[in-house]
Amino acid sequence: MNNNILIIEDEKLNADRLKRLIGMIRPQANILAVLESVQETVDWLANSPMPDLVMMDVRLSDGLSFEIFEKANITCPIIFTTAYDEYAVKAFKYNSVDYLLKPVEHEELALALDKVEQNHSFSNQQSIEDLVRYLKPKEHRSRFLIPFKDGYKAVSVSDVYYFFLEFKVTKARLQDGTEVVLPHTMEELDQQLDPHQFFRANRQCIIHVNAIAQLHNHFNGKIKVALKNSDMEVIVSREKAAALKQWMDC
Repeated sequence: MNNNILIIEDEKLNADRLKRLIGMIRPQANILAVLESVQETVDWLANSPMPDLVMMDVRLSDGLSFEIFEKANITCPIIFTTAYDEYAVKAFKYNSVDYLLKPVEHEELALALDKVEQNHSFSNQQSIEDLVRYLKPKEHRSRFLIPFKDGYKAVSVSDVYYFFLEFKVTKARLQDGTEVVLPHTMEELDQQLDPHQFFRANRQCIIHVNAIAQLHNHFNGKIKVALKNSDMEVIVSREKAAALKQWMDC
């Protein structure tokens, strides 16, 4: 049972989200500590019993968490949590049971915790299968075919500044200022679009990186996104604000 959990995360909002989700999924779990750096983690491990599970971010305040393994022997399973997918290969060299991309979702974390309990003696085969799943090239949508006059026309995804929901209708705002209606839900688009180019800001909006003019601090830790050539107000929640900034900084 993964009752004693150590969280290694330097973003307080992300750490609080993990604690909240763990409390919902595993009410009996005990969060031993929340550590923010490589050195703090090394010191803690040197003076504390081994936890049942470690939830570990990759980028910490003083370096990459992989440096911890050079100074400490972690024998319990690890679930990596990060906004970056390029570390998946390296993560599976360690006791990695899963690799969750931020913002961590309830269902994904629940599945990862179940995996820990079902695989006490880490299966290398399972790790290999997980690694292949993360490394497998993903095909992202490149165009849309939409009705136009008495026929159809193709709209390139690269021409889209942002997607938004208006009166339960999904629309795309193009770089030339025009808008088109799409027969897709926001959830479908979120799965089909390249996550390096598009960010799901909230339930109503998915924005292209080139559409962002500036990020403004908003109340209660939220972020207000100013879009180019648009007066549309896009508010990113406190829980997703850190992920947005990391996405913009990669």
